[in-house]
Amino acid sequence: MSDGGMIDEFLEDARERMAKSVEAMRHEFGSVRTGRASPALLDRITVDYYGSPTPLKQLATINAPEARMLTVQPYDKSSIKAIERAIINSDVGLTPSNDGNLIRLGIPELTEERRKQLVKVVRNIAEEGRVAIRNIRRDVMHDLRELKEAGDAGSDDEHRAEVELQKVTDARISELDDLLKHKEAEILEV
Repeated sequence: MSDGGMIDEFLEDARERMAKSVEAMRHEFGSVRTGRASPALLDRITVDYYGSPTPLKQLATINAPEARMLTVQPYDKSSIKAIERAIINSDVGLTPSNDGNLIRLGIPELTEERRKQLVKVVRNIAEEGRVAIRNIRRDVMHDLRELKEAGDAGSDDEHRAEVELQKVTDARISELDDLLKHKEAEILEV
């Protein structure tokens, strides 16, 4: 493989891994509760459905018809009790009520204290994301320098690759920071 090919492969690898880090963080943010109803709050709930643990989203349609309300519409009405039990036993802290067809979940207001805790939680998640991205950058920088030292890449190529890698790193960290800003605003929104 030509030296340019190796460098491109390293950069592509860095891009993919950094994008995965951002995605993982976006997903983690989704499961942090805000005052606003979001179907993602129920993502981790599994229901004992005829003896086998099944993700809730495979058993029902979950909607947020209002800012403070989630509805869960089971595909099979006979599963409504099992779904309610799973929600009550989960850590989401929501109390279900049902009319035989539909489960409603009111989303209570967040206290000021709880909002501050949640902002700390999302800032920590974001910091972990930044560290993951910087670690990827460090690994790839190391690989690029090894290529140069082994004589498999010229210093111009290596320098160009480092500049490109820094651009990708900055772009991903900036994307993280935007996600964090958005999530903080959502938590603090009254």
